Amino acid sequence: MLSVNQPAAGSDSAIHGAVVAKLTRRVVPFLFLLYIVGYLDRINVGFAALQMQPELGFDKAAFGLGMGIFFFGYCLFQVPSNLVLQRVGARRWLGILMVAWGLISASMALVHTVREFYILRFLLGIAECGFFPGVIFYLKNWFPASAYARTVAWFSAAGPISAVVGSPISGAILRLHLPGGLAGWQWLFILEGLPAIVLGFVVPFYLVNHPHEAQWLPEDWRSWLAETLAREQTASTTVTGAEVWHTLRSGRVWLLAMVYLTINTAGYGIMLWLPTLIRSLAVTNTLIIGVLAAIPYVAAAIAMVLVGIHSDKTGERRWHLIVPAFIGAIAVVGAAYSTSAGPMIAIISVAVLAEFSMMGPFWAFSTMAIAGASAAAGIAVINSIGSLGGLVGPWIIGLVGTITGGFRGGLLCAAVALGLSGGIAWLIKVPRMIDIKSVGSD
Repeated sequence: MLSVNQPAAGSDSAIHGAVVAKLTRRVVPFLFLLYIVGYLDRINVGFAALQMQPELGFDKAAFGLGMGIFFFGYCLFQVPSNLVLQRVGARRWLGILMVAWGLISASMALVHTVREFYILRFLLGIAECGFFPGVIFYLKNWFPASAYARTVAWFSAAGPISAVVGSPISGAILRLHLPGGLAGWQWLFILEGLPAIVLGFVVPFYLVNHPHEAQWLPEDWRSWLAETLAREQTASTTVTGAEVWHTLRSGRVWLLAMVYLTINTAGYGIMLWLPTLIRSLAVTNTLIIGVLAAIPYVAAAIAMVLVGIHSDKTGERRWHLIVPAFIGAIAVVGAAYSTSAGPMIAIISVAVLAEFSMMGPFWAFSTMAIAGASAAAGIAVINSIGSLGGLVGPWIIGLVGTITGGFRGGLLCAAVALGLSGGIAWLIKVPRMIDIKSVGSD
């Protein structure tokens, strides 16, 4: 007798749909929650800056560098972290990483000097660097290729959602006056670090490393999934050293890396300084700042999905990068000259949704532009170089702010970076033998 969860015996597509639906319900929401917690621990320093920076006497340049130095550790240790993950298993390593970054994030409450600030942000980057690629690796070992891309897309949407959820919460925590003599920014790090620690202990009990260990899947589903994944992995092409070297010498790969670098320079620069930018426009209530800071990311989450769907439907990638980049650059210029919070939030929302909407088409475009057996090496280079934009953006905005005393110059730098991303994308030519329509419909 069939279980109520099983499809009736029949086509392969029936069991495919049922298995993927079960996996999605069981795995994706939990990983989505973990990513929200991790992303919030990465960006909450932007809200802490409202109290932490003046209390500790850090200037904008020093604070911007401290916010961005996270990405130096993130980039530097990403490969070693992934090697450890493959040795000890995803569920154990992801749990260890979460406990580690939760403790480090909570320890930010103890910061008194610039050096301590830099060290802890650097260590936080090391702790978090293995999480996102680790989850991507984990999902690849669970989801068939036909369902993998959309699963990763749903998981990645946790980025802007974390800002939507976390911004009002962070603003509210800053207003807390709890016993213990701690400031609001200290409670912010402690209270938002605790969920990572708790969930880190839950991960090894909830996640399962391999499908054949999943007792919550019927036996015949486990067999079908294991056979499907094994067949797809066997079909994968082996990458030779010569192919990897050829990819690393490709000008197209480095141009794509520059596109990603400039996107992240603008995106993280705006994201991490946005609460302070809102306060500079005479908004002093931290809860209101949190609500206002969430608005652009509501728009970004919606635009991210809609633009990705349109790009997939049309099979077009390049202009889905160029147009949002230029629209976003113009919007950032407008925000730089805004003098009140309402118009600035409206304009910055356009910029943020433009920047986030580029992500899906960017990775699809990159896959097209460096298609081949060694594409994985090119993607790794692009991701590593591009991640450094998270260091450059906050630091540049902070440095210019220290020199000029305001945010206009820093925002104009972010606008230039976003415009450059579109200009560089325009220069990249996709090889003629690649059929854009067929790639987009895969």
